[in-house]
Amino acid sequence: MSKRNWALFAATLVSVIYGVSFTIAKDVMPTYVKPYGFILLRVLGAAVLFWLVSFWGPKERIQAVDFPRIIAAALFGVALNMLTFFKGLSYTSPISSAVIMVTTPIIVLILSSILMKERMELRKIIGILLGLLGTGFLILYGKSIGNATNAPLGNLLVFINAVSYGFYLIIVKKLMDKYNAFTFVKWIYTFGLLMVIPFGWNEYQEIQWETIPSLVLWEIVFVVVFTTFMTYLLNLVSMRELKPTTVAVFIYLQPLFATVFAMSLGKDELTVVKLLSAVLIFIGVYLVLQKKKSQAQ
Repeated sequence: MSKRNWALFAATLVSVIYGVSFTIAKDVMPTYVKPYGFILLRVLGAAVLFWLVSFWGPKERIQAVDFPRIIAAALFGVALNMLTFFKGLSYTSPISSAVIMVTTPIIVLILSSILMKERMELRKIIGILLGLLGTGFLILYGKSIGNATNAPLGNLLVFINAVSYGFYLIIVKKLMDKYNAFTFVKWIYTFGLLMVIPFGWNEYQEIQWETIPSLVLWEIVFVVVFTTFMTYLLNLVSMRELKPTTVAVFIYLQPLFATVFAMSLGKDELTVVKLLSAVLIFIGVYLVLQKKKSQAQ
């Protein structure tokens, strides 16, 4: 498998994991673990895993000049990203959250054109808009999972999360060009942990571990190991070969996978709208992934 195909596979796998996680995380909070407590648990667990794995990784030393960029990546990719998303998810429905996240490719496209001088090709713009249209159909006419206790506030927080993640993709790209992922990702999560402790410590202390069902405990493990640890590694792998705008467009697959997973649990049903949405999403992703000969994406 070529490096580009492996990067595309990694980005797709990230979308699958995130799509499943919308429902899994909703099972955990706020009944058993409150949002900020869950974030602290998630970042702490992932930070430990990244440090453990880094001992087997390459031995590189980060230059002092790059630590401000790492701290910024920790703010936008870990702290603000997770705090706003999990709090928003606790107020709104999983599919609504997944669909709002698809504003990220547009945000990344705009930021890339401004900060990285990336040319906004018409083909990519059309692909992103088709994907946005498909996900719009999914949320406007599709059936959502769970109860939304405060949908407007939840949707706003998830949108802030999308903007934050867009900044993260731009910031971390230059780190990827300079260092191996294992060299700096542990530092991103270390600084991110310091940032989320003030928000999550009280809720973390309130967790009643003895009352949590075993199934929910496994769901917590899934979020820490796969949704956090694995997805960040896979995202970094994909970003080494792909442009931020290409990585971001895979977010369009998340609501699709979220719906498929919900249907497999009997919490949603297949409709013509969902089929049409899937077609539009896949066409949009296809247009963005196509590249001109001798042009890297």
